[in-house]
Amino acid sequence: MKVYTKKGDKGTTQLIGGKRVPKNHDRIDAYGTVDELNSYMGLLRDQSVGKETHELIITIQNKLFTIGALLANQDDNNKMKLPLIEEKDVTQLENEIDKMNESLPEMRSFILPGGHTTVSFCHIARCVCRRAERLTIQIDEDVLQVEIILKYLNRLSDYLFILSRHLSKNLDATEIPWISAK
Repeated sequence: MKVYTKKGDKGTTQLIGGKRVPKNHDRIDAYGTVDELNSYMGLLRDQSVGKETHELIITIQNKLFTIGALLANQDDNNKMKLPLIEEKDVTQLENEIDKMNESLPEMRSFILPGGHTTVSFCHIARCVCRRAERLTIQIDEDVLQVEIILKYLNRLSDYLFILSRHLSKNLDATEIPWISAK
């Protein structure tokens, strides 16, 4: 299989189902950002995050590929059987958030991103996740499973925020509170 097809040389790409759309189409922007998020998740996975977190990130990356496929899907009438996002996937993130949050100090203000390279990668992934969520909301066409996709992306950004705090604690990084101007 060749990587290049030359079909996109004039600025269009093909959705699953065959429809060609411009590469700056809302749907392409959304699933391209999910792909970017997946790459940042890989960068985060490559850090010393612990075995359990490492394994969960692989699961998350697989779910992000699923979301990308769902966003790239022209409609649910094509012949390709796509995997789905399920409520249990959201629940898994919620359970991990709750588990990590139990051991964290109470948050009394916003926290400036940073403190350690691994924590910073986590914050970048969180921001890209929020952008993917915003772009998915903007798609004006019917998207298979859009409600659960939005819910998953929203919970994933929450997970990444709590993971950044959890990693800060484990890496003995200082959380710097935001000091508003007076």
